[in-house]
Amino acid sequence: MANIVVLGTQWGDEGKGKVVDMLAENADLVVRFQGGNNAGHTLVVDGEEFISHLIPSGILQGKKCLIGNGVVVDPAVLTEEMEGLRSRGLEISSENFYISRNAHIIMPYHKTIDAARENSLGNNKIGTTGRGIGPCYEDKVSRRGIRFVDLLSGDKGRDKIVQRTKEKNDYLKKIFGVDPLDTDAIITEFNGYAETLAPYITNVSGMISEAAKGGRHVLFEGAQGTYLDIDHGTYPFVTSSNTVAGNACCGSGIGPTEITGVLGIVKAYTTRVGEGPFPTELFDEIGDYMQKQGSEFGATTGRKRRCGWLDMVMLKNAAILNGLTGMAVTKLDVLTGLNQLDVCVGYKYQGKTLTDFPADLGVLAECEPVYETLAGWTNDISNARSLDELPQNAITYLNFIEEAVGVPINIVSVGPGRRETIVNKNLFE
Repeated sequence: MANIVVLGTQWGDEGKGKVVDMLAENADLVVRFQGGNNAGHTLVVDGEEFISHLIPSGILQGKKCLIGNGVVVDPAVLTEEMEGLRSRGLEISSENFYISRNAHIIMPYHKTIDAARENSLGNNKIGTTGRGIGPCYEDKVSRRGIRFVDLLSGDKGRDKIVQRTKEKNDYLKKIFGVDPLDTDAIITEFNGYAETLAPYITNVSGMISEAAKGGRHVLFEGAQGTYLDIDHGTYPFVTSSNTVAGNACCGSGIGPTEITGVLGIVKAYTTRVGEGPFPTELFDEIGDYMQKQGSEFGATTGRKRRCGWLDMVMLKNAAILNGLTGMAVTKLDVLTGLNQLDVCVGYKYQGKTLTDFPADLGVLAECEPVYETLAGWTNDISNARSLDELPQNAITYLNFIEEAVGVPINIVSVGPGRRETIVNKNLFE
């Protein structure tokens, strides 16, 4: 039995989808444990591109896929995604796809509030995707949320929706001057979702426990990345949930003793979408090169990603926060063609060198990266299937990462395709 958590070690967009898709071949269950449709995984299988926002990447491998209680779900997005995958020949049925009865639902008023708040901030915007994620988590914490179990409770569930919509309409009108939402239209819409999604709603926690006790392999799939974590990220430029490994347990309903490994996904350089300080960000032709070679656009928003050199201060801290047992380095091929590679090993701040990641964003914004420079390579590496097939400079770069973080590299991605991968260790052995 192996129960592996896969998560991002940077600001998200590290390539988790491809790694989960590949690992899912040997897994029995794939579980999404946090976030919402503000995240997106881009997968390339036999030259065909798939983008998922809510359904775990393991669906492409025909595995049982579960949405845990820690996820907030927009049923409009979910049903559209289900139909989109079906139209491409994939099975989405109550035999292979399940939704936790305790997962919270993103309501229309959550999205309206999200957009109204962001617009009111002007130049001080956080950079939210406007998809209602934050307001939904707020209602969850304030005990005012609508859960999937409410879709199954008939009049009681409808009464909750009526009451919450009235409250939110008052808030929207008084605070932002926004016209009220149509409560009857919302009820009609959610009656439809109740009918469509009822067969998929179940006790996900129980399913995972039963699978683990039966010796089956479970893969836990995170969204976003470590530095978007509500507690440990670059607050307030973060998401509204815990993205670190510990939340795999809370967000799916299992105990910590069930987890056997934590795989951190490390992009071979660093990217970020949205606002917030970014010490190694590049504003020159190298940053443009990374952006173009890596097709660095958000899978969910389409926004251009900011690009910069790899930051070891971030990675070492992420290893601590998540208890990493292994790493997967992705998009190594994007660096091909660069003559030299800079790697940040510390920050200069007011004449001092910092090796700990600052919690104060004012400090982080003033930090200047301290770089070590390594030689690059020009050889095409996309056909490499073992480490010894890589150029020596690429091996040196990987060794530098491994030694600096103190965690072994299990997987190296050398291209977007499922098979363009070097596997150092089978995590399900």
